[in-house]
Amino acid sequence: MRAVAALVEGRGREDVAAMFKVSLKAVDGWWAKWLSGGREALTMRPRGRRMGEHQVLSEVEQQTVRQAVLDHQPCERGLSGQLWTRGQVGALIAKLYRVRLTEQGVGKYLRRWGLAFQRPDKRAVEQDTEAVRVWREETWPAIRAKARAEGAEALFADQVGIRSDHITGRTWGEKGRTPLVRRTGNRFSVNAMSAISTKGRMHFMVFTETFDADVMCRFLDRLASHIQRKVHLVLDGHSAHRSRKVRDWLESHPDRFELHFLPGCAPELNPGELVNADLKQSLPRHSWARDQAQLAAETRRFFHRRPHIIRGYFGGPHVRYVIDEKPFGLLIIRGGIGDLVDRSAGHEAAGSS
Repeated sequence: MRAVAALVEGRGREDVAAMFKVSLKAVDGWWAKWLSGGREALTMRPRGRRMGEHQVLSEVEQQTVRQAVLDHQPCERGLSGQLWTRGQVGALIAKLYRVRLTEQGVGKYLRRWGLAFQRPDKRAVEQDTEAVRVWREETWPAIRAKARAEGAEALFADQVGIRSDHITGRTWGEKGRTPLVRRTGNRFSVNAMSAISTKGRMHFMVFTETFDADVMCRFLDRLASHIQRKVHLVLDGHSAHRSRKVRDWLESHPDRFELHFLPGCAPELNPGELVNADLKQSLPRHSWARDQAQLAAETRRFFHRRPHIIRGYFGGPHVRYVIDEKPFGLLIIRGGIGDLVDRSAGHEAAGSS
């Protein structure tokens, strides 16, 4: 456009070519475009094919493949495996439309469809999706409303086992050499039972024996001694939770406890699972237990959560349905193999560490 402006002002072709350091042919071409189409003819246009032009797959075929990736696993479409990779998507395209694409070509389609390579959530095939829906939309709202009407406490409880040889996560090390983590060769474990509420309260007990009905009753005893009002306790369907001994305990404490059981094979509905996952991630990073007593002590130390951390466990995408915004104070039961310490409203009972 600047060259054409110079020509319009009366400069010669040779002068313009020398001024802009281009050939006479380029100057003549610009001038011809100006005479035929004016300024619009001189505007630069993107080179190459337009987006979507001359694609191997039609729009309908692309939508079909995209929906298959979103709605099905590879094994459900006659392929192998449960996870979609570029190779698997390419195999599906070849199977449906007899078109072979490179992995790079498949990747371009996937990005164009708004898909990303992600770590999937896991669900048991035995899970009843209708039961999960009923729990979220009907059962839990009814439990919460009942607890509020009774002035009761609603808690989500779960148990977890921690082994001395359990190490997760990553560490820094030299490139090309796997870092070495030294730990004791002795294998030992401890178990824990915890219950949390949306008010920022946590109750827990650490023990060494196998979790069974006796341990469950002991945990209920501790809850009963520290909570003076009625408790609505939400649990999974573990056999110990439904045992005859637990039912007898509930009958001996009328109007104090009411148990509610989550749908089968749906651990993602329990915020207590996030507590357990956090525990298993935190212990290897922050402590090294040489014996069972030390592992139990480190486990107890983990459970000393602040209220905002406890409430944060209810912020996960699968447990937000539980959230109750009313703030409340903090009550933590420090339970151990042989000790019990109470923390309430920012102060500790005598004898606590």
